[in-house]
Amino acid sequence: MSYQTVFGSMGNFEKGGVQVIDANPKHYVFSNVFEVAAKSKPYEKVVVAKNLKYVLEASRIEGVSPWFAASHDESALVMDGEVEVRFIKPDQPLVPEEKEGTVKLAGEPKGKSMGWVKASRGHMALLPKGSAYQFKAIKTGVMLVQSIAGECTVEKWADICQKA
Repeated sequence: MSYQTVFGSMGNFEKGGVQVIDANPKHYVFSNVFEVAAKSKPYEKVVVAKNLKYVLEASRIEGVSPWFAASHDESALVMDGEVEVRFIKPDQPLVPEEKEGTVKLAGEPKGKSMGWVKASRGHMALLPKGSAYQFKAIKTGVMLVQSIAGECTVEKWADICQKA
């Protein structure tokens, strides 16, 4: 057998599926990150995978995002498009240590610039604990953010899952 890897994008994807041999497909969840992002608002964090409190969130990268912060490390994997991530080390903590998940900030926080990262398809950026970060899409696309479920997390399982 030979296999061919096909990379999707928000402009060119097919709804995935699963061939279940000896189980009920209703016991599994399947969605397509490109389809989820195509139907989402810019920088909306829609859960596409969940393991206890940990989540992978599909996000449409388009325009400039609000500023965000978290009390734990997060990471962003660009699946399609290009994005710049700006970082600020805030003068004072923005999120209490015990609060989990991404927090949307009211505006640009006061603090020292930590620089920026430019990422395109296949690149991953660390979103460090205690920093503030903002995304600026150079090219509209999709990213997956690894985080912990929190106040910015959106669950749309009934809308995004394959129904078998």
